[in-house]
Amino acid sequence: MNRIITVNRTFGSGGREFGKRLAEKLGYAYYDHEIITKIAEKTGLAEEYVNSIVDRKPINYYPITIGRSFLLHTPSMPDFNAGIFANQKEIILDLAEKSDCVIIGRCANYILRDKKPLRFFVYADMDTCMRRCREKAEAGEDLNDRQLRKRIEEINSERAAYYKYFTEEKWDDIGNYDICLNTTNASIKKLAEYAAYMIKNG
Repeated sequence: MNRIITVNRTFGSGGREFGKRLAEKLGYAYYDHEIITKIAEKTGLAEEYVNSIVDRKPINYYPITIGRSFLLHTPSMPDFNAGIFANQKEIILDLAEKSDCVIIGRCANYILRDKKPLRFFVYADMDTCMRRCREKAEAGEDLNDRQLRKRIEEINSERAAYYKYFTEEKWDDIGNYDICLNTTNASIKKLAEYAAYMIKNG
C-alpha cells in the first residue's frame, strides 16, 4: 500500500509550503491545485469556479458556465454540492492509488481514512499567520490589520464549514489528526526536514 500524507491547515500557517517541502524531501508526489484542475476537466466547470468553492462553505447558487452532462446530474443544490465532492473524492482516491503522496486539504484525511494516511494539521497564532500572509501578498493587495485578521478568520470558518458539511466532523478536532504542528515563529523548511526524518526513520 502506498504511503499517504494529508495536510489540513489554517490560513497563513504555512501548511501548503510545509506539505510541498515534505513531499520534496520524501520524494513523494504532491497534490494541491492539481486536484482542482482534474475536477474542472471531469465536470466541465471553469477551473476558477471550482477553485472558488472547493474547501469553502458549500455554495447556494449554480455557476454561469457548467458542463451539460454534469448539470443533468445536479437537479438540486444539495445534489450539485454532492456532485462536486463526489468528483473530488474519486480523484483523490485515484491519486492515492498511483504512488506515495502528500495531499493538501480537501477533506483528504477523511476521504482516505480507510488507507490510514499520516494526518497533519498545521496551525499558528494569528500574528504569525498575518505576517506570512503579508510576506506572500500579491502586488496591490494592501489590507490593514483589521481587514487581514477578518479575512483569515473568514477563510478558516469556510474551511471548517466545508469539512463539517461533507464529513459531519469538526475540521480542527485534534482527534482527526495524528500530528498537530504549531508553526508559530518557526521555520517551515526546518519543520519539513524534521518531519521527513521522522517519517523515514519512524
